[in-house]
Amino acid sequence: MHLVQQILFIILGGAAVYLFAKKVSSIRRNINLGRDEKINDQSGRRWKNVLLQAFGQKKMFKRPVPALLHFAVYAGFIIINVEILEIFIDGIAGQHRIFAPLIGGLYPILIGCFEILAVLVLVSCAIFLVRRNILKVRRLNMKELNGWPRNDANLILITEIILMSLFLTMNTADLVLQSRHVEHYTNTTSFWITGNFTSMFSGISDSGLVGIERFCWWLHIIGVFAFLNYLPYSKHLHIILAFPNAYYTRLEPQGEMENMPAIQNEVLYMMQPELAPAATAEQPAHQRFGAKDVMDLSWKNLMDAYSCTECGRCTASCPANMTGKKLSPRKIMMDTRDRLEEVGKNIDKNKEFVDDGKSLVHDYITVEELRACTTCQACVEACPVGIEPLSIINELRRYLIMEESNAPQEWNLMSGNIENNMAPWKFSPDDRDAWTHEMA
Repeated sequence: MHLVQQILFIILGGAAVYLFAKKVSSIRRNINLGRDEKINDQSGRRWKNVLLQAFGQKKMFKRPVPALLHFAVYAGFIIINVEILEIFIDGIAGQHRIFAPLIGGLYPILIGCFEILAVLVLVSCAIFLVRRNILKVRRLNMKELNGWPRNDANLILITEIILMSLFLTMNTADLVLQSRHVEHYTNTTSFWITGNFTSMFSGISDSGLVGIERFCWWLHIIGVFAFLNYLPYSKHLHIILAFPNAYYTRLEPQGEMENMPAIQNEVLYMMQPELAPAATAEQPAHQRFGAKDVMDLSWKNLMDAYSCTECGRCTASCPANMTGKKLSPRKIMMDTRDRLEEVGKNIDKNKEFVDDGKSLVHDYITVEELRACTTCQACVEACPVGIEPLSIINELRRYLIMEESNAPQEWNLMSGNIENNMAPWKFSPDDRDAWTHEMA
C-alpha cells in the first residue's frame, strides 16, 4: 500500500512541478517581449529594498492593522513551507515525519510554531474575507475588480483557510494515533495547539483516525500542488515576483522623469542628416516614440504588471481617482497584464506574434484615463512592492502625443508657447518682464 502511495505521489508531484515550470517559462518569455532596460547599478541599495520591502513589507506598515494581518499570512506561507518540505520527502520516501528522529526535541517545538502560524493565517484570512465581502472596504470593491479578480481573491483566502484547517486536523489525528502506538506514526511529544484538541478524536477507532489523517495529508499536499499551478494565473504571483521587483525598483528621485534619447537623436539627425544611421531590417530608421502596445514597454514595466497585488493602495492614493476621474493605477497594471497574456497566447498559437488589430492604448486603456494622470507619483509611493504605474502611463501618453498628435488643445497651446516663448504662457520673454520697467 505504501508503495502505491509513493508512486502516486511521485507522479502527482512531477506533474505539478512540470506544469508550474512550463507556465513560469511562458511568463518569462512574455516579460522579455519588452524593450531592453539596463538596471544593474547600486546593488547594495537594491538588496536593501528586497530586505525591507519584499521580506519586511515596510510600506505595508503605513496601515498597521491590515499590515499585521497580511504579515501573519505571509510569514505563515513562507515558514510553514518547511513542513511542506517534510511532507514532500515523506511522500517520495514512503516515510512519516522523517525529520522527527533526526532533530529530536526540537521537532515538536517547530511543529508548535507552525501551528501557531496556521491559526494566525486562519484568523487573518477570515478577517480579510469580512473586509472584502461584508465591510466592503472601498479599494477592495472598485469596478475593475468585478468578476474574476474579486473571485480570485476570495478563492485564495478560502483555500488558505482550508489548507490550514487540514494541517491542524491532520496533526490532531496524528497525535491520537501516536498515543495509541499505531505502527508508522512516529512518537513525538504533544504539539502546542492541536495537543489541546485530541479529546475530540478519542472516540474514533484506529482505522477511522488513519483514514482522517491520510485524507487530510493527501488533500493538503494536493491543495499545495494545485495552489502552485494556480499561482501563475492569479494576482498572487506577487508572492514570487515581489522579490525581483523590489530589487529592480527605481532608485532615482521619484519626481525625476526618464529622458528620451530618441527625441534628442531625431532633432540631431534633422540638423545633421549625415549622422543618421542607415535603416536595416533589425534597426529601422524610425523607432516608435512612447508605447502603443506591451512590446513597446520595457521588460521592467511588464514585470511590474505581473507583480501587481491588486491591493488598490495605488488607486486609493490617486488624487485623480479621488475626484471621480476614470483613472485607476491598479486598472492600468491589470490591463497591461491582460494584454500581455493575450499577446503570449497569440505567440503560443502562431509561433510568433500575428497582428490582431488590438493595442494596449485605446483597446484596453482609454485616452481619458491617461489624460487624467497628474504625474504626482502618489501611486508609486503607495505600492508595497515597488511597482511604477506612472512609468507605463507616461509611455502611453508619449505615444499619443508624439505619434498620434492626440492631445487636448490646451496642451498643444502650452507646447507651442514653450517652443516659441520658452514658457507656458503666450507672452514673449520681453513682454513677461515689461512690468519691471514700470517699477523703475
